Amino acid sequence: MAVLRERPYCRFNFLVDFGAGSDGVSAGFQEVGPIEAEIGVTEYRNGNSKENSVVKITGLNKFTNVTLKRGVIGDLNLYQWLDQVRNGDQAALRTVTIQLQNEDHTAVVQAWKLLRARIVKFTSGPFNAQSNDVAIEEIVLAYERLELE
Repeated sequence: MAVLRERPYCRFNFLVDFGAGSDGVSAGFQEVGPIEAEIGVTEYRNGNSKENSVVKITGLNKFTNVTLKRGVIGDLNLYQWLDQVRNGDQAALRTVTIQLQNEDHTAVVQAWKLLRARIVKFTSGPFNAQSNDVAIEEIVLAYERLELE
């Protein structure tokens, strides 16, 4: 699915699919990310090694949590998902797909799949009676594996 070109894509055209079996996107997001993967390395050296340097052994994979922000729109789907997670429902683990689109929204140029994702934090506010800002809600997702397409 990844579409290669010389000029980088802009980061402001994207979709988020929560893998809930719904028809289409229920709400857009203002901000998503960052999406990070890290592979741990363990250093090891035998005492009788002929080289005075360590061997690097590939270790565990680690994925940082992903933050998503959007305006409050009165949609309770994210809260209901949070409720499933805190009640221990195994169906609460989902594949969340973040798709970057081209400039005219006609094609997905790259996708990030967050496998076995769950909400681990939900924040609303702050609210301020003297502000013109949009009310924002924020969720944080933890996931177990990352795949790119």
